[in-house]
Amino acid sequence: MTTNPPSLHQLRLRQLAVYLREAEQVLADWDLYSDQNSTLDGWPIDDVAYGLRQRQRDADTWRAFRPLLYDGHHLLDGAQAQLARIPQDQRSPHWGPHLAQLRQALEEMRALQSEWTRIREALPESARPGTRAYDEPLTDRNAEAWSPLVTWADDGLTLINIDVTAELGVLPRERLAPAPALNSPPVPGTSRRRSR
Repeated sequence: MTTNPPSLHQLRLRQLAVYLREAEQVLADWDLYSDQNSTLDGWPIDDVAYGLRQRQRDADTWRAFRPLLYDGHHLLDGAQAQLARIPQDQRSPHWGPHLAQLRQALEEMRALQSEWTRIREALPESARPGTRAYDEPLTDRNAEAWSPLVTWADDGLTLINIDVTAELGVLPRERLAPAPALNSPPVPGTSRRRSR
């Protein structure tokens, strides 16, 4: 028995699945670090160390998303076309809004990348990775991308769920509880993964 090679859309969905796994691990590691290095009120014990670890979190999440930066719109377009073919009673009411949020987040990240490219090209030759002139704007890009990266980590599963429903006619089981707001203040004893 022969199997057909995966389509380009399926390969992109696999890239997305890799991002979702890697982002979840980065975020779980961040939650653990934040819980262990914050007061009961949610304030960092050591601002400098906390900030450095936050920078690492942002860079790791950006790096995980990078393969989707310029192919993400293909995933969104494909999901939008699939969604139009799925009967209303087989759709989640969250899918449309999630697609809009994912598209907006992708546009924000692409704009941030374009700005970083412009800045990097204008840097003097002496500005290399490891120098302040290079690292500061790169860190700023990663920090500004944090919120849209979390949007993709939280809502990216929508693209896979739409694909499964379109292919199999089965509505996948989704998360039971909505995700907390991105910029909500940390509550003692709860996750701070969305905190800046």
